[in-house]
Amino acid sequence: MATIRDVAKLASVSVATVSRVINKNGYVNKQTEIKVLESMKLLNYKPHTIARALSNKQTYTLALILPDITNPFFPELARAIEDTATKFGYSLILANSDSNKEKTTSYIESLTNRYVDGIIFASHELSLDKINQIKDSGIPMATLDRAVNLKGLPSIGVQNYEGGIMAVKHLLSMGCSKIGHICGPIYYHTSIERYKGYVDALEDINQFHPSYVVQGDFSIESGFEMANRLLSNHPEIDGIFAANDLMAVGALKALIRLKKKIPEEVALIGFDGISITSQMEPEISTIAQPIYQIGAMAVNCLIDQIQKKIPCEQSGQELELKLVARASTLKSKGHSSI
Repeated sequence: MATIRDVAKLASVSVATVSRVINKNGYVNKQTEIKVLESMKLLNYKPHTIARALSNKQTYTLALILPDITNPFFPELARAIEDTATKFGYSLILANSDSNKEKTTSYIESLTNRYVDGIIFASHELSLDKINQIKDSGIPMATLDRAVNLKGLPSIGVQNYEGGIMAVKHLLSMGCSKIGHICGPIYYHTSIERYKGYVDALEDINQFHPSYVVQGDFSIESGFEMANRLLSNHPEIDGIFAANDLMAVGALKALIRLKKKIPEEVALIGFDGISITSQMEPEISTIAQPIYQIGAMAVNCLIDQIQKKIPCEQSGQELELKLVARASTLKSKGHSSI
């Protein structure tokens, strides 16, 4: 196996010159640089990643902290982040917090000690003290959908409020007049914004009923339980907006168990746009997030900070959502997008 000394000998330069070329640190004239690179290619020499990282104080590694890897939304997001990171020459460490504050804290301690170059947070379990600890370490950060809602912390998100309005207006356009809502945990920014959109859309036409709102935890099980509760307490409900697709799947199971005709008796729409919605019977309508774009923008946000040493250009952007109308709301077969 070739060494850095072999490269230096073949290129007729010093080891220090080869090191400067590899690490792009210090002046080397163009002709010498070309000679060194050609020698590396001829010898099939690959710089030792760890040594290079120590020299540059970079590990070319990003970290992603997720709240629940079993939620299909997050693997789709992680794939986008990994793909984009790879294009920039970075690898990705994935950490699943299980929505647990202690576990999140432990990950942060570990990641900052391992000198990752940047951290993306999709998990909400993060204290102000820990944020300041990361800031003090100099590690760039980005959050998704204001997972950490702190001024000055870069965030990439979607128009959750507008998405709530979009879901309700679609149900209204399908003839629903008594629309229930299975909201997410009230301590999540996303849940609050989607709920506000639902409320405002119905208050505009004087059809908001507080008792038509129940709270789930973004799981299939809670969607099933809350849909049962809604229809048990309010059998007149003819439309349900679930704040995420997993709860919509649970709600669909409840409607089928209750022998409700979908969408004739009760129409159903979710939020996220994960692939499982198109695999159900009937297929579930959803307010789709641009999941891949969110992940790609989060990585670009970190690269701005790491390589360009500038603030995240994409920070604060709220991406548009798309209504994907399917059989759970459409009386005709097939599906369409609006």
